[in-house]
Amino acid sequence: MSTLWQNIQYKMLRSGSKVNLLIGINIIVFLVINVADQLGKFLFNTAAISYYSDKYLSLPAYLPTLLAHFWTPVTYMFMHADIWHILFNMLWFYWFGQIFEEFLGKKRTLGLYFMGGLAGAFLFVFSYNVFPFFTHIQAAERGAALVGASASVMAIMVAAATLVPDYTISLILIGPIRIKWLVLFFVVLDFLGITGFNAGGELSHLGGALVGFLYIKQLQKGNDWIANIVKLFKPKPKMKVVASNPSRKSTGLPRQEEIDLILDKISRSGYDSLNKQEKEILFRASKDEG
Repeated sequence: MSTLWQNIQYKMLRSGSKVNLLIGINIIVFLVINVADQLGKFLFNTAAISYYSDKYLSLPAYLPTLLAHFWTPVTYMFMHADIWHILFNMLWFYWFGQIFEEFLGKKRTLGLYFMGGLAGAFLFVFSYNVFPFFTHIQAAERGAALVGASASVMAIMVAAATLVPDYTISLILIGPIRIKWLVLFFVVLDFLGITGFNAGGELSHLGGALVGFLYIKQLQKGNDWIANIVKLFKPKPKMKVVASNPSRKSTGLPRQEEIDLILDKISRSGYDSLNKQEKEILFRASKDEG
């Protein structure tokens, strides 16, 4: 048992993978809430845990409630409706998160996870308060709420498919498939469901998907949204030291222009189109990012 716990700790905290860290947080939150809820129902015949977690951690569409529960655009990303909801979310996140971190390093995962989740939250709330399909039945006022990491996961999935569209994975009963077709299938499925029984969830998926796509397109142009946001919170140095050190030119780290050209080539022709030197540059950049 201790070895299992040590392995879990290593995966979450010491491996450096933000995918593992986020999956671990999602699972811990799910277990804490649901185990406590089951014990409350079994021992005391009360559903207080599920009631208050839904009330204060899920994302409400109704604006007055959202203003009062202003933290919910973040907390909803770590809430799940049931075991199947979290299982499929975390499986897709693990598979595509590995691809994302393989090519872009491990420093961008957290940023895109939260950006995708916030975009999904915005599109959900905006749609429920603006579009007639929802307003004519007063869906927001009647307590429509959103839970799940799906928007965040969709951002990672679409980002990976935009970056390396011809990357191939094998699926049971289907066989080898390029991830661009798999992700496109999910996006179309989500769009077709925006007036269905899970309209809010499908809308949030589309919000996350849009952010994942735009992020990679901007990154290929040399504009890293996540790095720019991080810079805003870094303290500015009070003094600058200027020194001439020719040896710094031989650090061996690839320039951003080289990385951008390689990412653009991957987007157009796939990872297999890279030559040995380009793959080596991308590998060194990934190590630096990790």
